[in-house]
Amino acid sequence: MTRDAGPDAPAAVLFDMDGTLVDSEKLWTIALADYARHRGGELTDATREAMVGSNMTRSMMMLLADIGVPDPDAEVDAAATWVADRMAELFRNGLPWRPGAPEALRAVRDLGVPAALVTSTIRSLTEMALETLGRDNFDVTVCGDEVGGRNKPHPEPYLKAARLLGVDPASCVAIEDSPTGVASAEAAGCTVIAIPCEVPLQPGPRRVLRDSLTDVDFATLGALFTRAA
Repeated sequence: MTRDAGPDAPAAVLFDMDGTLVDSEKLWTIALADYARHRGGELTDATREAMVGSNMTRSMMMLLADIGVPDPDAEVDAAATWVADRMAELFRNGLPWRPGAPEALRAVRDLGVPAALVTSTIRSLTEMALETLGRDNFDVTVCGDEVGGRNKPHPEPYLKAARLLGVDPASCVAIEDSPTGVASAEAAGCTVIAIPCEVPLQPGPRRVLRDSLTDVDFATLGALFTRAA
């Protein structure tokens, strides 16, 4: 039974997906590296790290530049289609949860707090991921191809989620794993629970660092607004 979240609870909890709820960043690495080899190149570690949290178009631009394609702009769409098709193959094999993710989604639902999925992943792949995540766990979803090109680290993905929920982003808690995603949520005014996955995260304003979702007490999220600094 859903219970009242109480006056100190956040207006909503806004979840990132890749690297936060599901351990899919490793699958992205496979698909991106496969494309690089398909084109006769190799994806460098530095470029892959810079991609974490980015949307498809920006990632493809970085990938094409990394492997030395002379005119990346002309090949972005074809590269994105190739990588998306490869990701769909990998998604069909199942998405592993990040530690504590199913329990986190259940805890937010039990509190009666609205939840959003705010991801840089395109809608078609997100729909596949929702088979694992559970559509009923989210009141709204915002995908990387639904923000008019204003992708993370721009605040628009989190601002859009807040608008769809009818809440003030400054009263929301976002949960992110990447510097790009954390920057987006902070720019939107959210308090951020930052849980690193593939890339280290540093302390910062409106940011609470945790090692895992298992370390988050969802019953006391309201306290984060006074503890984030």
